[in-house]
Amino acid sequence: MSKMEYVWHRIVVWLVFLILALPLVATLLYALATSWGATILPDGFTFKWMIQLWSDPRFLVALGHSLLICFGALIFSLVLVLPTMFVIAYYFPKLDAVMNILILMPFAVPPVVSSVGLLQLYSEPPLMLTGTPWILIGCYFTIALPFIYRAISNNMQAINMRELIDAANLLGASTWQAALLVVLPNLRKGALIAVLLSFSFLIGEFVFANMLVGTSYETLQVYLYNVRNASGHFSSALVISYFFVVLLVTWLANALNRERG
Repeated sequence: MSKMEYVWHRIVVWLVFLILALPLVATLLYALATSWGATILPDGFTFKWMIQLWSDPRFLVALGHSLLICFGALIFSLVLVLPTMFVIAYYFPKLDAVMNILILMPFAVPPVVSSVGLLQLYSEPPLMLTGTPWILIGCYFTIALPFIYRAISNNMQAINMRELIDAANLLGASTWQAALLVVLPNLRKGALIAVLLSFSFLIGEFVFANMLVGTSYETLQVYLYNVRNASGHFSSALVISYFFVVLLVTWLANALNRERG
């Protein structure tokens, strides 16, 4: 690569970064502005809206609900999907084609349509789950499944899982010992990518949360919808706080992954 091409690549990268960051910067400025009307820049800056938001118990409860449901769904997904993927990849590789079709089903059915069916199924005994976090964990599992399955499946193909297990078998390890002690540590990066991608998607999910639970178990996005008629500065403070929460979780996950590496 010549020096001129290198310079142009850097210019393009920075231009894309500025385009992506501009809405966030504008939202942050509006969240910190005392007032912002016809002028290019705010009239002044204040932490009033941020303090008001983070001192609101309803917001803190909604944030806790969102984190609890997202992590609960992700843990449930990993515990269920990882053994299933290992069995399919090692014992029944032909079933991978079937799984590739199944993981597309959550995208084929719109959340509004599936929510109506779920309301009819789980609003009466014996399984009255509407209005509880359990139904959201189940719905979020179906949302996270395509991301988790595809990311980990690609990781399994990259490490050549079958050869690793065969080598471990030659050294005296059983198949399941090889899966836990050899294959699983090598899937850490794929699992981390799947979790972060799914988390950023799930914490912003609104349709299932609003239609199936609503204010009975208010999540962050439902809270944002319910305070939409409040001050625009307050809503901007909420949006930028939501972004920094996702950024913090991502940073912590990457930091833990580097320490274990």
